[in-house]
Amino acid sequence: MADAMVDGKGRGKAPLVQDADYKKRYGFSDKFEYTFKSRKGIDEDIVREISKIKGEPDWMLEKRLMGYSQFQLKPTPTWGADLSGIDYNDIYYYLEPTDKKSSSWDKVPEEIKRTFDKLGVPEAERKFFAGAEAQYDSEVVYSHIKDELAKDGVIFVSTDEAVKRYPEMIKRYFGTVIPSTDNKFAALNTAVWSGGTFLYVPKGVRVKMPLQTYFRINTEKAGQFERTLIVADEGADVTFIEGCTAPIYMSSSLHAAVVEIIAKKNAHVRYVTIQNWSKNVYNLVTQRAFAHENAFVEWLDANIGSKVNMKYPSIYLKEKGARGSVLSVAVAGQDQVQDNGGKIYHLAPETTSQIISKSVSAGNGITTYRGLLHIDKSAAKVKSTVRCDALLLGEDSKTNTFPYMEAYSEDATITHEARTGKIGDEELFYLMSRGLSEQEAVTAVIMGFIDPLASELPLEYSVELKRLIKLDMPKSVG
Repeated sequence: MADAMVDGKGRGKAPLVQDADYKKRYGFSDKFEYTFKSRKGIDEDIVREISKIKGEPDWMLEKRLMGYSQFQLKPTPTWGADLSGIDYNDIYYYLEPTDKKSSSWDKVPEEIKRTFDKLGVPEAERKFFAGAEAQYDSEVVYSHIKDELAKDGVIFVSTDEAVKRYPEMIKRYFGTVIPSTDNKFAALNTAVWSGGTFLYVPKGVRVKMPLQTYFRINTEKAGQFERTLIVADEGADVTFIEGCTAPIYMSSSLHAAVVEIIAKKNAHVRYVTIQNWSKNVYNLVTQRAFAHENAFVEWLDANIGSKVNMKYPSIYLKEKGARGSVLSVAVAGQDQVQDNGGKIYHLAPETTSQIISKSVSAGNGITTYRGLLHIDKSAAKVKSTVRCDALLLGEDSKTNTFPYMEAYSEDATITHEARTGKIGDEELFYLMSRGLSEQEAVTAVIMGFIDPLASELPLEYSVELKRLIKLDMPKSVG
């Protein structure tokens, strides 16, 4: 495996500064009395208690217990970022904010509603989305889909609700893309999952406006373990956007979600993540998609927050003509580790893919690209492009690149490009000579660097991503 470690030798240390606007919008927390709050720690009793509270059928409890068994057996990964700070016995695994989920925003409890109002979620739904869900700690508290989509047969509900209303569909697909045996955090999610989204788009239905789920961790030392399952039937088309935040605490929280996507023949699924967890959160997510004949799956992944972020969206191109794309942006500020990348498996002929990653490291932040491209011996006439670019701000920032390629087909066409650089004195001098301050000049370079990927986001989210990066960047590099 290729290994490149680069230290920026730029213009000096660059401490991360977050202004009052950032803290006001994203760093706040709310006092809230929970309907139910489990004791800290995880054991079989906790797993059974979660299932009992939810009134689940025996088959889901069996899945949970299998997940817990695998969680106990599998070690915490040591090949990536340092995860030794996670204390599994010092985490609340289930917090129920309300026993009533609503499809009307007016009926959501006032304390929760104020939280999401501050984050702009209701306003965003009214303006931009065909439907939205809001998850507060362990449970979805609000879910709504436009009437015309419901009439078309689109199902957009919390995964908990889907277990009760659509059990045969959940039995058919749950855990088929990411089994509990996959890794320690997928196993943990299977054991204690709560909330998340089940989205089914029927054959031939094209959802013209995005659907969104917004996740909020509000409690110190809390874990959030949502389970998202998306099934796009033959010829279906949908864009799904996921946003996430948490308040700023001294002690760590854990987010270990699982996202499974199934794109059937000729379907198109675009999954967008804007991850802005606070810098006390370990974000350890498993995301994977299966793309069938001529299907197209896109992951658009923007990562700004979290203490440690380890996320590698994967696509299995299972049938002829399938396409996959992973586009990621990662920004690591002071004391942050952004360990990102993508994996694509070409398992059928005439499949195409791309992995494009851009990262920015500031202060002592560390970004890492980890990518896997696998081309099976039966996958003839494959085309794939991999490109990872890194920008360093300051002498203490670091970036790593770990590209890994397995090509077993003789006629595959593969291109790979990697570049690492820093903001040069000449660039800054030119921009500052045009009247920009040093900070404005640095920001302009960063915005130009990420723009090719940011422009792929829906307009409102592209603007928000750029605004967040501006807030999160150092005030100087000198």
